[in-house]
Amino acid sequence: MLKNRVKELRARNNYTQSDLGKLVGVTRQTIAFIEKGEFSPSITLALKLSKELKEPLELIFWLEEEIR
Repeated sequence: MLKNRVKELRARNNYTQSDLGKLVGVTRQTIAFIEKGEFSPSITLALKLSKELKEPLELIFWLEEEIR
């Protein structure tokens, strides 16, 4: 499962979901789905988020191992 810190970093940068969405070219709803883990962004979108949130990609997104 893909985990992320988008909500935390967005708040730290004083962006609303709409603000961040506009900066990276997606809707507020897309940002909300990413934050909730309901949507995995494309690599292009992930890189845009990394740039706007001013953090390396690997500090924003990571894979959480599923226990089997």
